[in-house]
Order: sequence, then structure tokens, then C-alpha cells
Amino acid sequence: MTVKAVKMPCTSANVYTKVPDGGWGWTVAFAFFVVEALTYGIIKSFGVFFNDLMESFDETNSRISWIISICVFVQTFTAPLSTVLSNRFGHRLVVMAGGLLVSAGMVIASFARSVVDMYITIGIVSGLGYCLSFLPTVTILSQYFDKRRSLVTAVASTGECFAVFSFAPAITALKEQIGWRYSMLSVGVLQLGITACGSLLRPIVIREQEEAKAQPPEESTETKYMLENEQTCTSIESIDSGVDITTSPSNVPGKTKAEPKSEEPKQHGQNPVENNSTPPEPKTKLLDFSVMRDYSFICYAFFGLFATLGFFAPSLYIIPLSRSLGIGKDHSAYILSAMAIAEVFGRIFAGWVLNKKPIRKIYIELICVTLLSVALVAFPFASGFWGLMICSVYFGFMLGTVAGTHIPLLAEDDVVGIERMSSAAGVYVFIQSLAGLAGPPLAGVLVDTTKNYSSAFYSCAAGMVLGAVFLALVRPCKTGLCHHHHHREQQQQQVEESTAGPAPELPDDFIDMDIGKAENSGKGSDSVV
Repeated sequence: MTVKAVKMPCTSANVYTKVPDGGWGWTVAFAFFVVEALTYGIIKSFGVFFNDLMESFDETNSRISWIISICVFVQTFTAPLSTVLSNRFGHRLVVMAGGLLVSAGMVIASFARSVVDMYITIGIVSGLGYCLSFLPTVTILSQYFDKRRSLVTAVASTGECFAVFSFAPAITALKEQIGWRYSMLSVGVLQLGITACGSLLRPIVIREQEEAKAQPPEESTETKYMLENEQTCTSIESIDSGVDITTSPSNVPGKTKAEPKSEEPKQHGQNPVENNSTPPEPKTKLLDFSVMRDYSFICYAFFGLFATLGFFAPSLYIIPLSRSLGIGKDHSAYILSAMAIAEVFGRIFAGWVLNKKPIRKIYIELICVTLLSVALVAFPFASGFWGLMICSVYFGFMLGTVAGTHIPLLAEDDVVGIERMSSAAGVYVFIQSLAGLAGPPLAGVLVDTTKNYSSAFYSCAAGMVLGAVFLALVRPCKTGLCHHHHHREQQQQQVEESTAGPAPELPDDFIDMDIGKAENSGKGSDSVV
């Protein structure tokens, strides 16, 4: 079947007969690329301001680092709010509002006089804006693609990687010319581009015409029974059991006209909904908490909770680890850059592999998470510049395979499916926020206690292994292990329906036969009296 798009104004929704796997979706993919660059790209590049903020506010490195920690926590903690607002007002308005918050927070932060002002402006205001910008964009992008979803999402998510290459040196050069305050102001103005990208997120509507054509036979059968009921002055319920007619007082000939009048409006009140070619659409839930009763989603959420512990360690501790091994500052920066380059290729590779058919995507993700755990364990055993370089490239590649696909995989039937992805993504990212907030302090405590940066990598590897265990349970929970009881209930219900069987076919004159029986029984009772 060919995909047909209904041409409508740019402000209205795109209407298709099936998922287009392209069309306006390519514009949405470009918008997602830019949103990734202006959200996560800026967050990862914010380290270029650290030394300037420490000197200007006379604060320690740990207090300055709380700016990004609060920002990331607010971004993930408010994910359910983003879902509710998107379902209520649409993805476009929410992303545009998020872009305004991100830009406003960064612009106001350029005039901050203390680190507390930074906590409020960048941490809370911009953090909320990041949430409203990123999550709705990736959700609507998944709705425009089906077969190419994994590949397109993975490629579009490389925006943050390219942003790290370009923004960090560009902001550094700009600071030397106009200072850090005006540089931060320029970044805030640049982030207004998120609002422009939000305006490109046209909603999508899928109208399947085949279902509408399959309904007339059922409607004609119902109409046939209704016509028979009007002629015999009985209701549809009376056709199901002729016994009621013989025992009910309403079947006396003098009273047969009373009940049909009360029953007939009931049937005609139900019929227009059935005969209408476009049935009313059910109201969309603002936040569908039914995903929390899905065992497969619960396992997948625990995977995200523990796996998040392993996402941050190398980017935070690779440079301190390399310096502790006697590697120079410049060479340490090269290791981090190589990790970012490898992440780009990892994201593209994962999208290409997951785009293959047929393939069970959840198992491919499990393999990537397992290999990512191996990379985290390998860091403490590396020695010298090239040892850390190999581990960083390997980790960056495997991180790209997981980081670019773990949220889009919510749209797969093995987890929750595309219909409930919006609510599932909000709950999933909210659960991730707990690990994002607790992970860095936990690793910091281990480093301070052991006086060894390797302990941070071991703790993250342990979290990633636990995540792999829960990821391995997603598919069994969806198909068998946790659904035996539910499956037995469905089988029992089907057996009851089959034993009840369809209503027996009755002759055309069954009403006359029953009325005759009623008269004979009445005469018999009179004779007994």
C-alpha cells in the first residue's frame, strides 16, 4: 500500500494512511539533530567555563560542578511533566517553550553575581527547558519512522557529538576576545534555535482506511436484526433467548406494544455511533501509568537506572586518571576527543545494525551493554597513553551503540510499543534521574576513600552489569515468565465464551410459536383452577 499524505497548511498535522518512514520526518530528524547539539552539546561543552567561574566567584571546583549536576537532575526528574504537557498541548508548543526557557536561563546566567544565581538560572530554568526540548523531539521523531527508526534516530543523535567538537574550541576562542560573560550570552542567544526547531515539529496522524471498510458487514447484520425487532415488536435481547418471551408478562398480546417503544430509542441511540464512518477518537491520557504494570517495562526501567551509572565515569574521570598515570594535559585532552569521535561511529553503527530485518533489537542492545561493561573494567588495567587511548576509543564506540538507542527502543513491542512510548519515555527518564543524581557523588566518595580513580570505573562497571541482567529479563517478561497467570486467565475466558456458543438460529415464525405456547399454557392453568 502506498503512503498517502494529505496536504494541509504548515500549522496543521500531517495525515498519513501508514507510518511514512520519511516525508516530513526528514525535517523532524534535522530538527532533532540541532536540538541535540544545542542541549546535550552545550551541557558537555560547559566545562570550558569552569575555570572562569571559579575565579570570578572564588568557589571550589565541586561547588561549580553542581551547576551541571542540578541542570541534569532537573532535566531528567521533570520528564513526566514533559510528557503530560506534550500530550496536552502538543510537541511543537512544548519544545518551543523549552527553547525559550533554555535561552532565558543561559542569558540571565551571564549576569549572575554568585554561584547560587547559576544554580537557579542554568540549573533549574535551563534544566527544565532542556527537558521540554529534548524528550518531545525524540518522541515525535519515532512516530514518523518505523522500519528506519533506529538508523534515523541514531544518526540524528550524533548532533551532540559534533557539537562537542565545534562548540568547545569556538567558545574558548570567543572568551579570549569578549570574555566569558558575553560568550555565555552569545550561547544563550544561539540556543533560541531550539524554538525554531520546535516550530518544525508538525504532529502526525495515522488514519487506516482498511478498518473503516471492514465495518459495513457487521453494521448490516445489526441493522437486519433491528428491522426484525421492529416488525415483531421485540428487542434484540429477546432474540437471544426465546424462553423469556414465554414467561414474561410483557408478552401478553395486549402489552406487546409497550416495551418496544422503550427499547427502540435505546437501540437507535446506539446505532449512530456504529453507522458513523468516523467513530469518535478516545481521549489521550496525559500520562499513562499503565506502563508501570508492564513487567517488561519495569525491567527496562531498572536497566536504565543502573546503566546510567556507567555513562558518566569516563568523561568525568578519564583526564584525572590519565594525569595520575603521568600523561600530559594536552595528550589527556586528545584521549577525550578520540572518545567523542568513536561515539559518533558507534551511534551510526548501532542504527545501521538495528535497522536490519528481521532482528530482535533487544538482544542486540544486550550485547552492546555487555561489551560496554567490559570496556569499563578494562580502564583500570590500561597503562600509558596508547593503553588509555585504545580503551577510550573502545568505550566511546560502545557507548554510542547504547546511548543513541536506549530511549528509541521503548517504541519496540518488546518493551511498550509506539502507542505508549510518550508516557513510557517520561517515566523512564525520570527513573534515570535518580542514578544521575546519586552516581557522581557515589563515585567521588569511592575515589576519596580509596585514593584511586580505578574504583570509580569499577563501581560504574558493576552498575552496568546489573543493568545488563535486567535488560536480559525484558524479553522473557514480555513473552512468558511473568505472564503465565495472565495467559491462563485469557484461556479460561476463551473457554467460557466457547462453551456459551453463538445464539441458535431460530425460524422466522418463532414469535408465533412462542405466543401459541403462551396461550396454551394460559388455557392449561385456567383449566387447573
